[in-house]
Amino acid sequence: MSFRVVLLFLVLAVFLLVGFLHVDLRLLMPLFKDKAQEPPVTNIMFLKTHKTASSTILNILYRFSESHNLSTALPEGSRVHLGYPWLFMTQYVEGLKQDRRLQHHFNIMCNHLRFNFPEVQKVMPSDTFYFSILRNPVFQLESSFIYYKSYAPAFQRAKSLDDFLADPGRYYKANVSLNNVYAKNNMWFDFGFDNNAPADEDYVRKCLAEVEQRFHLVLIADYFDESMVLLRRRLRWQLDDIVYFKLNVRSQSTVSRLTPESQERAQRWCALDWQLYQHFNRTFWAQLHAELRPHQLTEELEQLRARQRELTALCLQDPESKNSTHVVDRNLRPYQSGEAKILGYNLRPGLDTTTLGFCQRMAMPELQHMAHLYSLQFPNKTPKAISIRKK
Repeated sequence: MSFRVVLLFLVLAVFLLVGFLHVDLRLLMPLFKDKAQEPPVTNIMFLKTHKTASSTILNILYRFSESHNLSTALPEGSRVHLGYPWLFMTQYVEGLKQDRRLQHHFNIMCNHLRFNFPEVQKVMPSDTFYFSILRNPVFQLESSFIYYKSYAPAFQRAKSLDDFLADPGRYYKANVSLNNVYAKNNMWFDFGFDNNAPADEDYVRKCLAEVEQRFHLVLIADYFDESMVLLRRRLRWQLDDIVYFKLNVRSQSTVSRLTPESQERAQRWCALDWQLYQHFNRTFWAQLHAELRPHQLTEELEQLRARQRELTALCLQDPESKNSTHVVDRNLRPYQSGEAKILGYNLRPGLDTTTLGFCQRMAMPELQHMAHLYSLQFPNKTPKAISIRKK
């Protein structure tokens, strides 16, 4: 029997076995072969919403930017945000303030800003992939209350979020301060809309359609690993590009347990955020199920989690995050805000230089990471002074 005939029989046998076992042939490849041959997406705009696990995504994007020698649109001068809470303008980006022609396009944009599409278009290339992330507004508001307790006037006098939600009008005054955007429909505001607008059906429908038109993907923080699996596929990235350590995480001692009544009140109080979340929660799952079969999703989730267990064992002295006062390396101490106790990591001692650098980037908090990239991109500019408040 000739070699070609034997080979043909073997190929047929494999296909019959695959069909019999109901195995998707694409799982036998690292990623779809046609996709693997395409280059990774490198022009990306991430709308970083507040208290939605977005700091962890920012870390992922910063690491990808540095490892692929890309440029990131960073806050100008001593700023740490791109003009937030004002609508984004190009003048907030380092390197564009004096350039009226705006010929310099960046690869990645991911710092906090209030979305303003016409201005963002001036900074990012035409083929940019736009994505963002949402979180259940009940839990997002709970996190905001603790994190911005001393910052948002609406939160300052309230004893608890339950107390605030029992009578929001007693505390919340829309025109007192822009800092009150954290207290009502904050995600809606981040997308560039009026967080105090009535939840009119036609208005909401129009805004949702605008988000769908502008953004290629909206992730859901409540299903973060599933979000990373879908994001990796859409960006054609490698597994190590989207592995992560959870950043900007609070101690459980500062997490409030809301009553069922308060949870219902939070949904009504943040009605615009609630409709935004419900809509894109549905679209997220529709896109995920269109992209992967259930067994594929299970396998890719396990690959992600297994790799993260490996990196946790490689990098971290203790897999559990620590109170900031117990984090030895100052560059890894997270910023502290409001009544939240933000946790950080200690790295394993004795790591070699290459591994140490990789692990530091994985565990580095947002502000220090931004300052690090700023110094790399603008070595002739004054480094950003990052002050980390202790608790």
